[in-house]
Amino acid sequence: MQYLKTLVAATALAVCSAGVSSAETLKIGYIDPLSGPFALTGDTGLKHFRYAADKINDTGGAAGMTVEIVPFDNKINPKESLVQLQKAIDQGIRYIVQGNGSSVASALIDAINKHNKRNPGDEVLFLNYAAVDPAFTNDRCSFWHFRFDADADMKMEAMTDWLAEQQDIKKVYILGQDYSFGKAVAGAAVKMISEKRSDIEIVGNELHPLGKVKDFTPYIQKMISAEADAVITGNWGQDMTLLVKAASASGHKVPYLTYYGGGLGAVATMGESAIGLVKQITEFHQNIETSEDQIANMDRFQDRYGTDYYYQRVFTLMEMFDRALDDVGENDPVKVAFALEGMGHETPYGSVSMRKDNHQLIQPMFISTFSDDITRKLEGTDFGFKTDPDGVIKGEATRTETTCQMKRPS
Repeated sequence: MQYLKTLVAATALAVCSAGVSSAETLKIGYIDPLSGPFALTGDTGLKHFRYAADKINDTGGAAGMTVEIVPFDNKINPKESLVQLQKAIDQGIRYIVQGNGSSVASALIDAINKHNKRNPGDEVLFLNYAAVDPAFTNDRCSFWHFRFDADADMKMEAMTDWLAEQQDIKKVYILGQDYSFGKAVAGAAVKMISEKRSDIEIVGNELHPLGKVKDFTPYIQKMISAEADAVITGNWGQDMTLLVKAASASGHKVPYLTYYGGGLGAVATMGESAIGLVKQITEFHQNIETSEDQIANMDRFQDRYGTDYYYQRVFTLMEMFDRALDDVGENDPVKVAFALEGMGHETPYGSVSMRKDNHQLIQPMFISTFSDDITRKLEGTDFGFKTDPDGVIKGEATRTETTCQMKRPS
């Protein structure tokens, strides 16, 4: 009998210890491409999340829990993303981060909504760091989704404000990737150009397969033939790199108005021919004036990983997430979501806040131009980006109307 009591006590102790051990580690599932044509983008994002997690752990963890980033390769495929999401859920992971591909984010939002409806008490929260289809914080908004990048419309407003002042630009060519994000960029460009500069002619509006084009020279030749004075593109990853490579090789010297012109790999392909021509609208670039502490932080990241510090919004996301966990004091995605709503936060580049009505982060934005007159150089080149005169856009100026009708758990 004594043996049986001892065995029962030991078993109970083991179960209790296992529970404590599990509670001490908070796992975040990272679902993004780690193979295929967009592997560089996904791998670099993973490095940023792991670095941010290490910073949280170095200061005591999130609500005392050690943060672990668990990678899942979705190959930029929505169906594969759902497979990886289920794997994460099966492992007890209740927080998902993703950013590359609005088609992927769309699938994740739908699946997480359904999961949470069917599994009360086992909810999953989706923290989106880069998928910028405006629908996600409008008609398709979800309590379970938070976005930490400006959406496509917010960025296009700034881009077309600049365009409206350029009286020498009379013809514009729009090129994008053939999925929801590329279509959103094109639609916003056409609408806003019409409103702000009705005299500008759209001489091309074309979509191409995502990650399939190996040589963009035929597209560049169409732009040249159409006598475009400027190009607007939302391309990212390999599609951005190969586009600017073809433009440089073809000598197409017109402004390229981009969301991701400074994306990883693009800078090294541009060279002197792109100086003063490639522009981007972003929440960050390395030559924005900031503190010595932030400069040292960027240097440490680059020394550790041998790649450029790029995703500032990853650190904003993780710092706000850490604060929410500390406020809640426990691993409860529902309470964490409520804590994130309306949260204000100070970053090295200004104040940000998470809208309660649609879960869209409001943050300063910067219009910058490819330059060799910079302090911090990118990708081992002599080039980088420099903020334009009057290129600083205050966060509140990026706020747009929303059609979101948020449904919250009771």
